Amino acid sequence: MSNHAVIDLVGACTAVFGLALFIWLVVWPAVACYRRGWERVAAAVLSLYVLGAFVGIGVLGGLAVSLWAWPRVFG
Repeated sequence: MSNHAVIDLVGACTAVFGLALFIWLVVWPAVACYRRGWERVAAAVLSLYVLGAFVGIGVLGGLAVSLWAWPRVFG
């Protein structure tokens, strides 16, 4: 198994487990506390904003680490 295949496998597993945890820890409680169908759908849709915020923070954090480490690694 090549290094790229291992990296792809780790990335895929991380994405699947991360999405499953997000659904279990954020979406499930948000949907479970409402009874009407439209309220549950609204809670699920609004939890996508939370997912977007988490992804945005992760991207900005990764960018900050990359910019900080770039001169040290390739400089």
